[in-house]
This record gives sequence, C-alpha cells and structure tokens, in this order.
Amino acid sequence: MRMVAQRHESDIATGTLQAADGVALAWDCRHAGGAPTLLFAHGFGQTRGAWRASAEALAATGCRCVTFDARGHGDSGRVDDGAYAMEQFVDDLALMATAQPQPPVLVGASMGGLMGLALAGERDPAPLSALVLVDITPRWETRGIERVMDFMRAHPDGFADHGQAVRAVSDYLPHRRGSKQAEQLEPLLHRGADGRLRWHWDPAMLDSVAAVAADYQPRLLQAASRVEVPVLLLSGGRSDMVSDATVDEFLELVPHARHVRLPAATHMLAGDDNGAFTHAIARFVLRKSEVT
Repeated sequence: MRMVAQRHESDIATGTLQAADGVALAWDCRHAGGAPTLLFAHGFGQTRGAWRASAEALAATGCRCVTFDARGHGDSGRVDDGAYAMEQFVDDLALMATAQPQPPVLVGASMGGLMGLALAGERDPAPLSALVLVDITPRWETRGIERVMDFMRAHPDGFADHGQAVRAVSDYLPHRRGSKQAEQLEPLLHRGADGRLRWHWDPAMLDSVAAVAADYQPRLLQAASRVEVPVLLLSGGRSDMVSDATVDEFLELVPHARHVRLPAATHMLAGDDNGAFTHAIARFVLRKSEVT
C-alpha cells in the first residue's frame, strides 16, 4: 500500500495510511526526494512530534525522514474496544515500512524500538535495512518502566491549562534546563468535551498493553537473537530503563550490533541531547551506506 499525501506544507508531506483493521495511521515525511529513508517510531505515550527536531536535522543531511503516530496515539485512530495488542503495533510498523520506496532504517524509541526488534527478528525477509534502538533492550529495568507508567497514570482528570501540563513535565524531567513552552506541548494534548486538556493518547492502552509488557520479554529476547540487519543501540548514560547488564545481554544476543552511550542523556535521548543523538545516527547511516 502506498503512502498518499493529503496535504503538503513547505517540505513536509502529511497523510494517513490505513491498517488492515481500518485504523488510520497519521504520518509526516520530510525531504521526500532524499535517501536513505529513516522511519521513526516513537515511545509509549508519545507522538510523532517527539521526533520533530531529529527528523528536521537528519532531513537536512539528505535523508528522507518519515515520522508517524502509532495507533492510539496522537492523530492516529483508536481501537474501538480498547483491546490493543503488541501484534497490532508490529503489523502497523510493517505496513509503514513496506510503504516506503526502499526498506527504511528504523529509528525506534522504547516501545517503537521493541516493535522494531520483533519486526526485524520475526519477519523473513525483514522489511528494514537497519535498526536504531533508542535506549531500549529486550529486557528492560523495572524501575524505568514503573516511572513512565506512574507519570502516564498521574493525571487522569487532565489539566485546566497548558501551564499545569508544563509543570507536570518539568517535575517528570527535572534534569532538563528550562521548562517546555506551552506551544511545544500543544501537539501532545487534546481538549476534551469537559474543556480540560489531556495527553493525546488512548488511556485504554495502559491496561491492554502496558500492564502485560513484561510478558513479551521472552519473545523479544528470541527475536533479538535472530536479527540480521545492522543494528545501532543508543543508550543514555543516566537512563533508568537500560543498564550495563541489559546492554551486555543484548550485545551477546546481537554480536554485530554497535553500542553508543550518550553520557548526559536519560531515557529521553532525543530531547536530552538531540545534537549528539542525530550525529550518532548520521554516522551510522553513512557508514552503512558506504558498506552497501
């Protein structure tokens, strides 16, 4: 299935791609004529807006950069009965990958990286040319996922205004210099019928996906051992999601993988140190292109 643009603003094409069950996946494409293609898959509870600065920087180097909202997130459709499953996310990622003009380099953060591992390790042939895992390994640290879940469950009634949301994010990310501005959070929030602002993702996912995430670890470990495409693991030196132990285990499972640690970054690599983050990806993509 081809990706058909619905509108075009400046050098950004935007459209939707329909999954087999009818859920529409919203996407953006920067530098449509560039190569190679980088496909960005965001983390749980994020949207494609999390990749904006990274996609702009890498598009400027000549790459074709596609970002999309996973089902249940951002502008993409929701599952009517709230019964989200890992397989749906993997199938959606496969659909986005095969819609590209060539097998893309997948840049996957957290949940997006795990779906990429499943896709690369379980599909033959894998519809990816390479895989960049952003601070995630198939076995993650419990304290890290618990902190994410605590934040996602913390404000079920939403916020009265953008200022309250800004303070919530600042409390969650105290290491960041300065607070996010209200306009930066705008794509991450939507206003409900009661007039309050809530995060732009379906809360039903907390019980149908996040609650059983650990059950998927054996499958993901097995998938990792079968990955054959080039792999770059980027980890944060201050991350609570991955550790030396989980990184070492991953490198044993995928001995051809490269690992780069960004010392100043936490789990939120792209937001913490976007310059170093995009530089590491650009080097990886360039080196891979030289080899192939």
